[in-house]
Amino acid sequence: MNHISPIFRPLCPPALLRLLSACALALSLFSVPASAQDVDRSEIEKIVREYLLENPEVIADALSELERREKAAEEAARLEVLSDSSGILFDSSRQAVLGNPEGSVTLVEFFDYNCGYCKRAHADMVRLIEEDPDLRVVLKEFPVLGQGSVEAAQVAVAVNSIAPEKYGEFHEALLLSRGQANRDSALKAATGIGIDQDELLAAMTTDEAGQTIEEVYSLANRLGLTGTPSYVVGDEVVMGAIGYDQLREKLDVVKNCGEASC
Repeated sequence: MNHISPIFRPLCPPALLRLLSACALALSLFSVPASAQDVDRSEIEKIVREYLLENPEVIADALSELERREKAAEEAARLEVLSDSSGILFDSSRQAVLGNPEGSVTLVEFFDYNCGYCKRAHADMVRLIEEDPDLRVVLKEFPVLGQGSVEAAQVAVAVNSIAPEKYGEFHEALLLSRGQANRDSALKAATGIGIDQDELLAAMTTDEAGQTIEEVYSLANRLGLTGTPSYVVGDEVVMGAIGYDQLREKLDVVKNCGEASC
């Protein structure tokens, strides 16, 4: 399974509560005096209860339809965010870009340096870049796994600001390193590829890291992202390490059709 951040929330319990509330509301509509309706409220409640007990599939059908409508609404909201925030999503001055910076097809990945599934998914990204010279990969620092992740992201932002040409090498070194990613391990990864530590520390005294991470948090929240890795391919938001084959298929569709589905 893919890592799910603590902000993940299941749909079914709220859906059930809303369904029950709707039932209660429906019953309340019959609360007018019996003389006006010529029907007794208790009799109506009895009829409704007996019907639901005899036909429990009605509740399951209603929950399925409610969940379908919620997903449709969420997808519509995501499409609106993708349209409204396309500049920040695909062309922010604060993002790191791998592959072909001028590529016609873009894959956006939201990741955390302490995410085990991001580590495994890294090989998929490398393979996609190697096989497709037209692929542009945008990396978004999305530290959701604690303070160590935030510290690692802060160093990564500084690396990208002073040595963007070395960011890819740094990214791989830190992402695939053993142990907890934090400030110390990120600095070690950066100096290990030849970045001057004093210059790096000076870059970290600015507010660029905080603004970069806040930009990504805001964008992720609007897109409804709940874990890492998460991707944007064309007009589709994909959550989880879906693997090389599915990513390749989605990218090919975007290349051929201009969006995630033809």
